Amino acid sequence: MNDATKTLGVADIQRIMACIPHRYPFLLVDRVVDIDGEDSGIGIKNVTMNEPQFTGHFPGRPVFPGVLMIEAMAQTAGVLVVNARGSDDPAVSTVLFTTIDKAKFRKPVIPGDTLRFHLTKVTRKRNLYFYRGEARVDGVLVAEADLSAMVV
Repeated sequence: MNDATKTLGVADIQRIMACIPHRYPFLLVDRVVDIDGEDSGIGIKNVTMNEPQFTGHFPGRPVFPGVLMIEAMAQTAGVLVVNARGSDDPAVSTVLFTTIDKAKFRKPVIPGDTLRFHLTKVTRKRNLYFYRGEARVDGVLVAEADLSAMVV
């Protein structure tokens, strides 16, 4: 199949929960689209005011925490890895976030925004996967980081 006819995959919330163990309130990805195996994909998070972090971050001026954007990038990477390998693969017990480098936060994210986490695989070394992540709102870069995940 050539690139022009390649179909990119989608993981809905049920598929995401089959791939990673996170659950409310720490499941931070609602959908993953444009999945190209373990190579790339885009995680989507709809930021809403009724999320628990907004009670304290910050009263009167809610801002989505940067650390949760990084975690959502890692969850998206985990979905890509497990989805590509198959959630029923006996070699995959879980996938763990192992490193974060070059994290930068560029603009605040507020309730009503839709975060899109663009993950691109940089390399793989045995059971370690290295990704470049960018978080965008309406196409504008709001956060970025290099991260890795390990299948155990």
